[in-house]
Order: sequence, then C-alpha cells, then structure tokens
Amino acid sequence: QVQLEESGGGSVQAGGSLALSCIAVTYRGVGCMAWFRQAPGKEREVVATIGVDAKSTYADFVKGRFTLSREIAKKTTLLQMNSLKPEDTALYYCAARNPLVCSSTESGYDNWGQGTQVTVSS
Repeated sequence: QVQLEESGGGSVQAGGSLALSCIAVTYRGVGCMAWFRQAPGKEREVVATIGVDAKSTYADFVKGRFTLSREIAKKTTLLQMNSLKPEDTALYYCAARNPLVCSSTESGYDNWGQGTQVTVSS
C-alpha cells in the first residue's frame, strides 16, 4: 500500500555525520514512520520512530546522536545521524505503519524501503 524510497547512505569516518531521507511515494493511510537497521549476522533493530504528532522515540544506542524529524507536506522523514561510530555500520531501512500508534518491533510494520547502506570506518 505504501512505497518508500530511502536515500542518503554512504561511507563516513567515525565522528562524522550522515542524513538519511525517506519519501513515501504512496502516503495514504500512513500514521507512523520509522527507521530500522540490520548488520550482517544480526537481527533487524529499530533506530527511531515518529508519529503524525511529530513525537519521536529512539533506541538507547543512538540517543543524543541521532534526530528523527518528519515533514508531512513533503511526505518525508529525515534521520540526522551525528557522531557516527563503526558500530553504526548497517543497512538502514525506512518503514511505515498505518495505525497512528507507533511500534518499535519489525513485525509492527508492513511497508518497507529497499534499504540504504551506511558504512562508518575507524
């Protein structure tokens, strides 16, 4: 129902910054949007979520470093990532959920982008 397109991934040295954007090509029915990431051999984990009320939640490992914002008119979410660490290296996915209440679990979302790679070198 919702098509998502991510961009902004790339390679950066530790301590640097990257900004990931996600555009909902089909936005109808979207209540909550989120970012997840998955490193090789690891489970997909939530990074941040944001609802239509612009309230954001963050995983403990990114608090104070990442900021998630939403621009309703542009149908876009922006994940600003600062003070990046090598441990942040992963494939990052944008996700969308129809209900207004956000979820922090992978199973709570049924709309996913194709992913964008983030690589942080030491």
